[in-house]
Amino acid sequence: MSVANQLEQSAMQYASQAVQFDKMGNKEKAAECYNNAIEQLQKLVKLYPDYTFNRLYIEKVTTYKERIKLLRSEDGDETGYEKFTSFETRHTSTSESESEPQEASEKPNVKWGEVAGLEDAKKAIKEVIVYPVKRPDLFPLGWSRGLLLFGPPGCGKTLLAAAVATEIDADFIQLDPASIMSKWLGAAEQNVAKVFGGARKTAIAGKPVIIFIDEVDSILGVHTNEVGGEVRMRNQFLKEMDGLQDKGKHYHLYVVAATNKPWDLDWAFIRRFQKRVMVPLPDYATRLQMFELNCTQLDLTPDVNLHELTKLTEGYSGSDIKDICQVVRQEVIRELFESGKAFESATKPRPISMKDFQRSISNRKPSVSKEMILSYDKWFDQFKAL
Repeated sequence: MSVANQLEQSAMQYASQAVQFDKMGNKEKAAECYNNAIEQLQKLVKLYPDYTFNRLYIEKVTTYKERIKLLRSEDGDETGYEKFTSFETRHTSTSESESEPQEASEKPNVKWGEVAGLEDAKKAIKEVIVYPVKRPDLFPLGWSRGLLLFGPPGCGKTLLAAAVATEIDADFIQLDPASIMSKWLGAAEQNVAKVFGGARKTAIAGKPVIIFIDEVDSILGVHTNEVGGEVRMRNQFLKEMDGLQDKGKHYHLYVVAATNKPWDLDWAFIRRFQKRVMVPLPDYATRLQMFELNCTQLDLTPDVNLHELTKLTEGYSGSDIKDICQVVRQEVIRELFESGKAFESATKPRPISMKDFQRSISNRKPSVSKEMILSYDKWFDQFKAL
C-alpha cells in the first residue's frame, strides 16, 4: 500500500471512530480521533501538494477543527453534535444504505431552438445520440456512447447537452467533479460506480440517460503525481466507460463530457469518447441570433442595429454577448433608481439605445484570446473524431 493510501485509510478510520465517540457523548475521545484524522490529512496534503482531492481534505480539516473547538466548549451538546454529524455520518459510514449517492436526475427544459448556431455540433450530437434512440434498429453494429464537447468557455457546451436530453426525453445527470471527490473521504471510485450503476438500471428499464460531466479535465486529466483515491477513481471511470461498449448492450446510456482544456486530458480517456466535437466561438450568424434571443425582452430604441452589434463583437463568446445585454439593462435600471422614481409603480426604465450597447462593448474585451483559439484548432486537428 502506498503512503497516500495509508494516510487516506488512516484518516477514514480516525474520522469514523470520532463520529462514534461523538455519538456516545465521549467528547475527549472524539476530539482525540478528530485530531488524529486532521494530522493524517495534513500529512497527505503536504506530501502531495498537487493531489486532486486536496480541496476536499482541507475542507475536512476545517470541519474537524470546528467540531473539536465545540467539543471543548460548554456548547458541545447533542444539538451541536446532531447538526454536525448529519453531514459527517453520511460521509464516513461504510454501509451500503448510508453511502448511496444522491445525484438527482433532472429534466432540462432546453430546446434546440434555444441553442444559437453550432450546427456542426448539433449534427454530430444527433448522429451519436438522437438517431440511435429514435431508430435503434438502424444500428446493427451498435452506437457510440461517449461524446466529448470541447472549446472556449461560454460557447454552449452545457446547453447542447441539456438540449439533447430534452430531445430524447432522457434523465439528465449532471455530474459535478467536486461532488465525485467530496462525497466520501477516500471513496470517490465507489461514487463513480454507484452513479453509473443507477444510470444503467434506468437505461435498461427503457429510459434514456445522459450523464453529463462538466470540466472533465479536472478528474480525467493528465497528472504528474497520481496517488491514492485519484488513481482508483480514474480507473473506475475507465472500467465504467469500457462497460458501456460491451457487445450486445443496446440500452441508451450516454456519457457527454465538456472541457475548456482538452489538451489536459489523458489519452486513455480521450479514445473512450468516440465522438470529439469542437464547440467554437460563434460566427456572425450565430452572434446575430444570440443578440436577437437576448434582446427579445428588452425595450430598445429604433436606432439599435443588431447587425452592427454583431460586427462589433467578432471574437466574443456566447456568454460575453449575454453579459453585454445584461449590463445595458442594468445600466438603465440603475439610472431609474438614481433618479428616485424607481418606486413609482408606473415608471419604467428608459429604452436601451445603440450608444448603451456600444459603451458596454467598448468596456468589455473578449474572454477568449486568439492564442487560445489557436490551441483549440491545433488539438482538434490532432484528435478530432466527428
